[in-house]
Amino acid sequence: MGFGRELFEFMKSASVAHAKWDYEVSMSILKSRKKLLLLLLLALPCVIFSFAFASDFLGGKTAYAPAFYTNTIFLVSIAVGLAAGLITGCIGAGGGFIITPALMAAGVKGILAVGTDLFHIFAKAIMGTTVHKKLGNVSGKLALAFLVGSGVGTFIGGAINKGLYNKDPLLSELFISSIYAVLLGFLGFYALYDFIKASRKPGGGGGDAHGGSSGTTALAVKLQNAKIPPMITFDEDLVPGGRQISGWIVAAGGAVVGILAAIMGVGGGFVTFPMFVYIFGVSSMTTVGTDILQIIFTAGLAAIAQYAIYGFVFYTLAMGMLLGSLLGIQIGALTTKVVKGIHIRGFYAVSIIAGFINRAATLPKKLVELDVLTMSKDLVGGIEYVGNIVFWVVVALFGIWVFSKFFLNIGKLRGEA
Repeated sequence: MGFGRELFEFMKSASVAHAKWDYEVSMSILKSRKKLLLLLLLALPCVIFSFAFASDFLGGKTAYAPAFYTNTIFLVSIAVGLAAGLITGCIGAGGGFIITPALMAAGVKGILAVGTDLFHIFAKAIMGTTVHKKLGNVSGKLALAFLVGSGVGTFIGGAINKGLYNKDPLLSELFISSIYAVLLGFLGFYALYDFIKASRKPGGGGGDAHGGSSGTTALAVKLQNAKIPPMITFDEDLVPGGRQISGWIVAAGGAVVGILAAIMGVGGGFVTFPMFVYIFGVSSMTTVGTDILQIIFTAGLAAIAQYAIYGFVFYTLAMGMLLGSLLGIQIGALTTKVVKGIHIRGFYAVSIIAGFINRAATLPKKLVELDVLTMSKDLVGGIEYVGNIVFWVVVALFGIWVFSKFFLNIGKLRGEA
């Protein structure tokens, strides 16, 4: 239980850190008229082509299109982005985890969902980044070693996904769904346990996972004591003489992030923050700037070099998700002012578990189609259908709850503004 608890806290803090980045980038776009105008100009062709040429496929090879592509898929992408934005803005974590599963649940092939999500993250990072304000906190050598590793990792992760798809598209679907089922299952059920435990306490518990540890962890101390050249010095402004860590260790961490980003389509930012703070022992201030650079570099390299050039990016959906997420994040963030924190924690657990159920429910059908399991096609089809229904019902209920809280308290929110 001890290791599992530590892993959960690591992953939760990762999710919170990525949500904070997503919120800051989104608000940077929303507060700039020039960026909003640019977004409108980019989105307009997608809207026109989506409804005028629904029988054609915009943004990739026809072979990789979603099954039964219609003009409603663009509206679905906006809804997916809106749901992810609401979760990110209101809960402060977890929104990015549901995008790839949601696209797959809507009928988009797994490898295309991953590539599209990465491109959506990259587009948002480029449009809304505030990196120029945070570069003073970046250790150049630390960032370089990490980015070299993450670059290598994106090629490894992309090669795995493409290799499985080229061998058999069903293998690719099974692999991506399995990864998400394991991740969301672990994170969701631990979050539910955390919620139940907190709800029994007076005040409902608290704590901010983004804060990290107040000091250097034992693991970080061990890694910093491993004198494997080249050694990188960082945090000189915070510690006399600074701290040191091997460039090889940092690059290895970057490779892990790159592999996860390219396989799951989450940009890698969700794990960079806790890796730097808890594993490498880097200060939060230095980590924030490096994390921004990492997301742009890793998501961009993976999206373009590993997916877009092979036709695995659905640009119309990426733009729809970007539009939806910007609206969702703003409404979700405002709603946190009028809802109880314990309710937010409960919805976080339920939304993650819904994603787990959705991906886990697809596995029996994939295994039967690959001749690994022997089950009735009607049975496995029914399991997948139930998993889809559970997922969309939970997402819809969460959206209705957030919007109802927002509109019922809109007068109060205006007064606070």
